Amino acid sequence: MAFTISGQIIIRIAYLSIFYYFYSMIPRESAVIIGKLRKQFPVITLTGPRQSGKTTLLRSIYHDIPYVSLEDIDVRSAALNDPRGFLTNFPDGAVLDEIQRTPELFSYIQGLVDKNKRIHFVLSGSQNFLLLENISQTLAGRAAILKLLPFSISELQNEKLVTVSYEQLIFTGMYPGIYDRDISPEYFYPSYISTYIERDVRQIKNIENLNSFSNFLRLCAGRTGQVVNMNSLATDAGISPNTARSWLSILEASFIIYFLQPYYENFNKRITKSPKLYFYDTGLVCSLLGIRSADQVRTFHSKGALFENLIITDLIKRRLHKGENPKFYYWQNKTRQEVDLIIDKPDGPVPFEIKSGMTMNDNYFTNLKYWQKLSGEKPGKLNVIYGGDTSLRTSSGNFITWKELYGKDI
Repeated sequence: MAFTISGQIIIRIAYLSIFYYFYSMIPRESAVIIGKLRKQFPVITLTGPRQSGKTTLLRSIYHDIPYVSLEDIDVRSAALNDPRGFLTNFPDGAVLDEIQRTPELFSYIQGLVDKNKRIHFVLSGSQNFLLLENISQTLAGRAAILKLLPFSISELQNEKLVTVSYEQLIFTGMYPGIYDRDISPEYFYPSYISTYIERDVRQIKNIENLNSFSNFLRLCAGRTGQVVNMNSLATDAGISPNTARSWLSILEASFIIYFLQPYYENFNKRITKSPKLYFYDTGLVCSLLGIRSADQVRTFHSKGALFENLIITDLIKRRLHKGENPKFYYWQNKTRQEVDLIIDKPDGPVPFEIKSGMTMNDNYFTNLKYWQKLSGEKPGKLNVIYGGDTSLRTSSGNFITWKELYGKDI
């Protein structure tokens, strides 16, 4: 016998659909690729950090199918008790948010989309590996997988929400709630961190000592832009290296941090082989480090690492929000000569140095020129993204202002 959701739950789903439809939003770059993929895939999966704007984006696109939050206890209970009957309530499909809470639905969705070519489901959630594990088992070849991160610089620039100061942008961060609801970063991020640790971490893995995990998270923030030294991190956190690896995996799976892998090339085998650690949002880093204003960012001892984090993450967003897979690396040899970012393109790798200084300085090209000798790259491919206002081509390479990233072929 088919199971029908109670009238109260249907009303709640309808109310949420109307709320998100009329909810004002800053246009997202991902809307274009989602519109295209809807015509090609019966299932679209959208993952990303909690509160990155997934629900608001999906409701701005999908006006014709209902939005269902599986965070709602009553709705989730209905889905778990009778998955087949639950899905009969959505003959044309639905947006199923926090889908990782009900993995039982995946195999039933597979059966529905295989039988009915016109039905369409959108699966959304904030825990990447839980979603991908279920998709690889049941929806491989049927689901397009996209990631939505907090706002990019260009999305904010289009709405005239970027200040002159990149320090302010670093401090404020990019989470939609800060801009849509005008919440101060000083209040937003502590609440976000508390909610994340209390809810998401416990969903992924039962960590008994959440205080130790909170301390570990702050230690990671202090290592932003640095090569990961697992033993050092574990020692400072008072945990084993295996526990440190496990906790880093949790942070990565829930879109708090990501790793930039080293670039391997045969021209120099004596290179660093550990990844570098970055956060998906600099405002979150500032909160974890106790930075309480843009002025403190200006005088912070690791300001360069924060600026580097801002730029690399923004370039990652540029690709992910178009449905592309970023092939980003860094390079460092045993004598600590380093190139901050290498983008692997079809016609070869393109190196970038990232400097927070606001004045053009030819010394910024020193490591790039060393890379040039090893790789045989031409000077025209050497690039410095810096904190100044003007882009300029020179005989050494290209200076690119952070304000014009999206006007350049990067």
